[in-house]
Amino acid sequence: MPDAIVQPDGRLIFQGRVFRAALGRGGVRRDKQEGDGATPAGALPLRRVLYRADRIAHPACAVPVEPLAPDDGWCDDPTHPDYNRMIRLPHPARHEALWRDDAVYDLIGVLGWNDQPVIRERGSAIFLHVARADFAPTEGCVALALPDLCDLLAAGVTGIIVTG
Repeated sequence: MPDAIVQPDGRLIFQGRVFRAALGRGGVRRDKQEGDGATPAGALPLRRVLYRADRIAHPACAVPVEPLAPDDGWCDDPTHPDYNRMIRLPHPARHEALWRDDAVYDLIGVLGWNDQPVIRERGSAIFLHVARADFAPTEGCVALALPDLCDLLAAGVTGIIVTG
């Protein structure tokens, strides 16, 4: 399975290519906790890809692909049974909307972090997504420029290994 390597300095390396990546505002941590803003260190399999079909074409990739809908969200409330799961909005627990006005979630790789099993407070919604133009830090995700993210997915990446 082809994994990309993510360095704490914001370099993502895959098949000899180097991409600039934005990482969590809390750095890279092995002891990731909900709300710390850190990108978790470790092997994170790419579970599936979600995309805004109204903004971008169906991406080529090695994992299942699904279009997003306006009522898609992700539960980040560790007290709720839906914690760290995709949900439909409206939802009674704390969550984030996946259908956003900005472009950062136009293409989302759902990474396997704290999902088998889900452990309360261990962190949620760790994605591979589109970086802001200035590569500002994320809330814990790994973010790339859209063309780089599309290239990475089309090249067959199936996971990332975050070092640090």
